[in-house]
Amino acid sequence: MRADGPPTIGEVTPAQAAELIERGAALIDTRELHEWQAGYLPGATLVPPAEVMARIRDVLPNPDPSVVVYCRSGVRSLLAARQMSALGYRHVVSMAGGIIAWRGEGRPIEMPPPRPTPPENARYSRQLVMPEIGPQGQARLAQAKVLVIGAGGLGSPALLYLAAAGVGTIGIVDFDVVELSNLQRQVVHADDRVGMKKTESAALAIRALNPETKVVQHTEMLTAASVDRLIDGYEVVLDGTDTFETRYLLNDAAVRASMPVVHASVFRFEGQLTVFVPFEGPCYRCLYPTPPPPELAPGCSVAGVLGVVPGVMGLLQAVETIKLLLGIGQPLVGRLLVWDALEASFSELALQRDPKCPACGVPAGQPVATGNVTPT
Repeated sequence: MRADGPPTIGEVTPAQAAELIERGAALIDTRELHEWQAGYLPGATLVPPAEVMARIRDVLPNPDPSVVVYCRSGVRSLLAARQMSALGYRHVVSMAGGIIAWRGEGRPIEMPPPRPTPPENARYSRQLVMPEIGPQGQARLAQAKVLVIGAGGLGSPALLYLAAAGVGTIGIVDFDVVELSNLQRQVVHADDRVGMKKTESAALAIRALNPETKVVQHTEMLTAASVDRLIDGYEVVLDGTDTFETRYLLNDAAVRASMPVVHASVFRFEGQLTVFVPFEGPCYRCLYPTPPPPELAPGCSVAGVLGVVPGVMGLLQAVETIKLLLGIGQPLVGRLLVWDALEASFSELALQRDPKCPACGVPAGQPVATGNVTPT
């Protein structure tokens, strides 16, 4: 396939498809869900034939890279490739013979995770009917591992809704105990748990809501000595911290580990939200090379905060985390969402990577992602 010129549509053999996939081509399975459940090519994303025109832009936002499409025998995939070409995808090919030919050559096939049991079907029924999630996405959530730093105002709602959504493993990092003043905004805790470690209090609430979620308690402070160990083994980190020092430690460790961080912060009646994906967009140090003076960034205990503001921002963090886990929608990478509760308004700003950033700076000549401005 050419790097430029008119769109190309053609067929490739399984061997040629394997070579394209090895070189980084995206892989789309355009069969029905029941066919997918019988096995699929490693790394494939399921987009049923009837959903190609409606969903492919969500699955593959960039139309320029190479794409291999396959089905059972090669007929539906050829039609899907033509549909994608009509939508502007420039380098799409159909795998001749489909998965039958692939399997016939002894090439690897993956089996999906076990489908939800009847109780799970009932618990997650409102998500299972959504094509963006379905049984495949629900199984993906069940396998996911998310680390929440801080069981406070931001972490509390995020913890509850991640567990309610079916995230299989949730780690909680917090060294503090529940205080009465927390309960105005830290809704994962309760009055009868004042004095209890926040990790234990949060674990009790999560288990009461969804006993299928595994809770890992990290009852300790996040420090330079512990941060790499704490984030190891997780897929996404949700940042509910409230100090610049901790945010810098988390940012640098996440960049080293190439781990996404869903970040939020609050101040009185205002909240901010963004997603840091290392080397795809800016990191925290790109935004704040140095911490502001204390008088310009007072904590909640000094400046105050309306309790529902961290609640709203924590819920939005949970949404962004689920999007990252499922690979759906457009995460807030290179974008800063700002909410003014008093004005009841959302606005969005573009964020840029700093080529000289000490954490994620790019070599000379490498393009720098800048993000897009999308007023709301």
